[in-house]
Amino acid sequence: MMLFQASGLADKAVIITGGTRGIGRACVDLFSAEGADVTFFFRNSTEMANEIVASGRAAGQRITADQVDVRDRKACEAAVEQVAERCGRIDVLVNNSGVIRDNLLAMLEDDDLQTVLDTNVAGVFNVTRAVIPDMISRRAGKIINVSSVSAEKGGRGQTNYAASKGAINALTKALAVELAPRKITVNAVAPGVIETDMSREVVELAPEEVKSRILLRRLGTPIEVAHAIMFLASRYADYITGHVLHVDGGFKME
Repeated sequence: MMLFQASGLADKAVIITGGTRGIGRACVDLFSAEGADVTFFFRNSTEMANEIVASGRAAGQRITADQVDVRDRKACEAAVEQVAERCGRIDVLVNNSGVIRDNLLAMLEDDDLQTVLDTNVAGVFNVTRAVIPDMISRRAGKIINVSSVSAEKGGRGQTNYAASKGAINALTKALAVELAPRKITVNAVAPGVIETDMSREVVELAPEEVKSRILLRRLGTPIEVAHAIMFLASRYADYITGHVLHVDGGFKME
């Protein structure tokens, strides 16, 4: 008879990038509620970061905020080293930081391309490279990357963003092969249109058209994506690696 098992996330040391809002914030709340020791990285929202930490600690949760620009490799290495020293290890990494700079290709500025690639792709490389030596030494760990349906289903004005998320899918699969012998799993979650600040502008332009492309006829919520991420980080997903899990309500292009 199979007995129910808890998620296995209690007391795990977790790093979440981009943790002050949207999907990242939902992950911080969810993982800390599971009893994990959560450190989230943020770049600019100092006041919001402090509020999240204070709220979590008032509830008896272990939450730490570190101001880190994921585009800065040295800063990522220093921040990860601090987490490892404080917690003794790093069990889970959630690469969530991301930006959009939508525009038609002919109108994209150099900075629109560079900022998206530096944050969405190089940022994942920077934090992951800093984390995996600890995971390799312990032969354990889970890495979850936040991708997007844009990686596979093109959208107008999103060539830079789609390219960055396509890179994340490819990175996820290649790194899963690389780290499997070390007992480390690497997966990705690909959200569809989610109720976040990042998607608000796109949705407001044509809300009914956006919903018509979603089989469930509604937008997703950050917590619904966070639940998928937590699943991949939990013991329930111990036999899953190299997978991109779509959390998109049945998003389709017509």
